[in-house]
Amino acid sequence: MKKSLIPRLLPAGPAVFILVLLFAAATSAGIQTPDPMSPEARMARVEKGLLPGILIAGRPVETASIADRMAALKIPGASVAVINDDRIEWVRGYGVVEAGSDTPVTPETLFQAASISKSVAAMAALRLVEQGRLDLDEDVNTRLTSWKVPENEFTLTEKVTLKRLLSHTAGLTVHGFGGYAAGAAVPTLVQILDGVAPANSAAVSADVVPGRLWRYSGGGFTVMQLLMSDVTGTPFSDLLAELVLLPVGMADSTCEQPLPAGRRERAATGHLQDGNPIHGRFRTYPEMAAAGLWTTPGDLARFLLEVRKALDGRSSVLTARTAALMTTIEKSGYGLGLSIQGAGTSASFGHGGSNAGFKCQMTAFFDKTQGAVVMTNGDQGSRLAAEIIRSISREYGWPSFKPQEKKVVPVSAEALAALTGRYELRPGRTIDVVVEGGTLLVVDRDERIELHPETETRFFDLLEERTIVFIKGPDGKAAEMLIDNRLKAPRIAER
Repeated sequence: MKKSLIPRLLPAGPAVFILVLLFAAATSAGIQTPDPMSPEARMARVEKGLLPGILIAGRPVETASIADRMAALKIPGASVAVINDDRIEWVRGYGVVEAGSDTPVTPETLFQAASISKSVAAMAALRLVEQGRLDLDEDVNTRLTSWKVPENEFTLTEKVTLKRLLSHTAGLTVHGFGGYAAGAAVPTLVQILDGVAPANSAAVSADVVPGRLWRYSGGGFTVMQLLMSDVTGTPFSDLLAELVLLPVGMADSTCEQPLPAGRRERAATGHLQDGNPIHGRFRTYPEMAAAGLWTTPGDLARFLLEVRKALDGRSSVLTARTAALMTTIEKSGYGLGLSIQGAGTSASFGHGGSNAGFKCQMTAFFDKTQGAVVMTNGDQGSRLAAEIIRSISREYGWPSFKPQEKKVVPVSAEALAALTGRYELRPGRTIDVVVEGGTLLVVDRDERIELHPETETRFFDLLEERTIVFIKGPDGKAAEMLIDNRLKAPRIAER
């Protein structure tokens, strides 16, 4: 059975205050002690203070180290950058670039940024808007020359515009892309948009009236990539370098696909969930605007700082007006290429990324000159990134990105028994819910995950940090489960 990650620690504020007092006392006594607020000292506390996303009220909190969590999650390498006081305070690499190798990850190691590419590409597109070469509200088909968004019943009155592409409200299909393995044929952008061989994704088209709803679409950003090249006559990789990478100072970044030979020796190898390297080290993503950026946490931190400078009117790359548009929510917590979380002093902007073998996260606050970037070369890296960011949040006194505390209530054996059974997540993919020793468990292949009750029908697990709600039928037994309020899994058999 998986046990919860759970020494009771002082909150960040009191803990730091006590460290400062001890440092002052030692200094007055003539003892040379390290500065507890130095970047090195803070980095060391972050490295040992990883936190789970959910804490159980009344139970001690158990922290973990980055090295321990990397080993548990089978992630060979990670890299972290921390922004504090409007500057990059520290950057550090952990582990190795490939499992079994002795080449360490350094601050200069390149990782695939995956969907964080969208944020950087969005800044490039907005620079073209500022130059008058693109219009946010114009039908993109008026500027596209090498391909057109197919007209259909959904585009009769409302059109696909750049603003809608940037905000995932254009009504276009194709959520994301799987990349192309080493040695595989790589399609052109038009082949990808048409969904024809050797493309491995469906055609991109509108199946919802543009502007009606928010739906994440890597396909939309691929349309934007072609639009930018068509309008300028410049390959997208060169355009991104000219408009963003060079002026922002992202010298270690490129969206060239495949990755040029001169940069491959600095690149991390992607790893699957079992810890094994991806065939050929990593996949190729010709969908550069959506998923193709290779970069470092330090460079992404520079990008975040540039957005902040622009918001304050201090940037030569982007105007304050355009930066405000970029960070204003259009729908569902998304601006133009950036995800927006929280409100007031806790409001932040950023983006996550998930390519095969690479997971990453970046975030920065509007009202505080703080932020962080975490990049990993493992398929379970999203969990590691979240844990590292929670540790940074506690150390630096951030207003958000903290663990949730939940209370566990007693539930009768009879009530638990009513929830057992086999549930279908999707056709051909099932999980079992069983009771063992008075505890409700999800049996998922070779994993046994403990569910903790908040009520008789609402549970959470500490491993995947999910909320599971069981919905009962007329017979009093569970008819289906709702996972994280989005995935419905019907109960298809008893246990």
